[in-house]
Amino acid sequence: MELTYAELSSPGPVRPKNEDFVGFWQPDSIEEKRDRGALVVLADGVGGQGGGEIASRLAVEAAIRAFREAKAGTPPQQLLAQVFNAANLAVYDKGMENHGARRIATTLAIALLRNDQLTVGNVGDSRVYLLRRAEIKQISTDHSYVAMQRKLGLISDDDARRSENRNVLTRSVGQEPVIRVDYEEETVFKADRIVLCSDGLHGHVTDTEIADIVSRFPPAQACRQLVALAEKRGTEDNVSVQVVQVDAVEEVNYYRGVPVYREPAAPPPTGDLRPGDLLDDRFLILETISRSGMATIFKATDQTNKQTVAIKVPLMQFESDPGFYSRFTREEEIGLQLNHPFILKFIPIAHRSRPYIVTEYLRGYTLAHLLHSVSPLPVNDALKLAGRICEAVLHLHEHNIVHRDLKPQNIMICNDGTIRIMDFGIARAGGRRITFAGFTPSLGTPDYMAPEQVRGKRGDARTDIYSLGAILYELTTGRTPFEGESPLLVMNARLASDPPAPRTLRPDLPPAVEEIILHAMERDPGRRYATVAEMKTELDDPGRVVVTDRAGRLHTITPWKSKFRRHLPMLLAIVLPLVVILGFAWFVFSHVQR
Repeated sequence: MELTYAELSSPGPVRPKNEDFVGFWQPDSIEEKRDRGALVVLADGVGGQGGGEIASRLAVEAAIRAFREAKAGTPPQQLLAQVFNAANLAVYDKGMENHGARRIATTLAIALLRNDQLTVGNVGDSRVYLLRRAEIKQISTDHSYVAMQRKLGLISDDDARRSENRNVLTRSVGQEPVIRVDYEEETVFKADRIVLCSDGLHGHVTDTEIADIVSRFPPAQACRQLVALAEKRGTEDNVSVQVVQVDAVEEVNYYRGVPVYREPAAPPPTGDLRPGDLLDDRFLILETISRSGMATIFKATDQTNKQTVAIKVPLMQFESDPGFYSRFTREEEIGLQLNHPFILKFIPIAHRSRPYIVTEYLRGYTLAHLLHSVSPLPVNDALKLAGRICEAVLHLHEHNIVHRDLKPQNIMICNDGTIRIMDFGIARAGGRRITFAGFTPSLGTPDYMAPEQVRGKRGDARTDIYSLGAILYELTTGRTPFEGESPLLVMNARLASDPPAPRTLRPDLPPAVEEIILHAMERDPGRRYATVAEMKTELDDPGRVVVTDRAGRLHTITPWKSKFRRHLPMLLAIVLPLVVILGFAWFVFSHVQR
């Protein structure tokens, strides 16, 4: 692939320094271009964290260094994963100097061009566009709070541009030691153009204007025109843009998505799947999404229809466990009964050589990840999200299924603006119950469990209603209802007490919303909403809620009582020996006196 590259990065008309940083690298030899490709990198330092210019430079330099040092012929997404991990750790380690006294962060957008493929990775709100015949397509996904609001239909595009949350990121490089990256792939052709830019540009220049300028001018002149237009419109941010023009594309034949000049991967020695394998002559394994202590989830391509899917495969040591197998197949059986846009879609498989579950592949992030970045949420956003979760749970209950493990980690916010309820591992359908050694099916996650689950009961639809209330509690207050030093303390707390009133944590929370939360979280299931539909009706129209002062009737354990109970064993260990010694001394003294 032959390329023409241009870049321009400006501090803009307002900022005293430039916290953006850009980079490009391409090898000289044809062989290395084929095996490695060209890398285009753009980072926008998070100024609010301090040291944004340090973070952006570190990320770009580490990314290019990792790219140049990687093994030639590494598959594009695997190579980008190595590059992002190197950049993230470089920024994270720098921020952790002096015990993390000065944390730093940055966005990072990367385009890898190899053979006839464009592979894009992105974290944050910098963008990557593909321009073809004057038509523009955004390849990357914005990881910002307003982007999430737009996708979910919570605000309009105009509101998003004016929103005070427009600079709030839901993902960034350097904040955590582990990074989550969105990857996309496109086939490119001669005359295509790829554009990378920071939000200082795309926040003031429309996609249509970007397409018009980049299609009409050579790359270097297009960069100058775009930056000048953003500055003319009063951008208050740094402005950076990179334009890559594809001058020639070498024709490449692929075998299972891999260029023919690469040697195919050797078969796995352990029997476990790995990228490059073809499962049951149907599913081409692309990459590992996640791995737990019991199963691995892979991204794969269904060769029958070329759709991207997710495949959950138990670890080899668990495949022969009857109890685990029963639970695993039960999860699929429940999932196949459901058909709702807000519930993870399971794909039926007629014949398989080993246990595995196939589902739709989701792009996005969990509600837990969102809360890690933005918490608490604006009240209206929290109510609308909770209402959509209720829609999905209502569908479950209409099919006589109780989820029993509703929590932010099991709720996906997808890039297309929808949500998904996931993980039916301990769900209960009808009257059936699954039990096996080492697993208690009635238990959920301590922060969101209903009191009856703590007592070991199986629970019903009202158990999910309690969890919905706990989730809404966290969405609106930024805290889980009960906090403690251990899961046992958290679980036991809800048996004897109620959570703190939400409005004590967030005074601006409307009393009606507090009433909804506490109604759903009543310790007695009979005092909760009878159905999820009742709860959703009030979420959709809080004005119709009758406030009954549930907050005034809460029974909470006072701090001194909880501290006393926590330290009671230690106090007894000190006091009892003293009592015994004093008693013995008194006994001896009294007998001597006689």
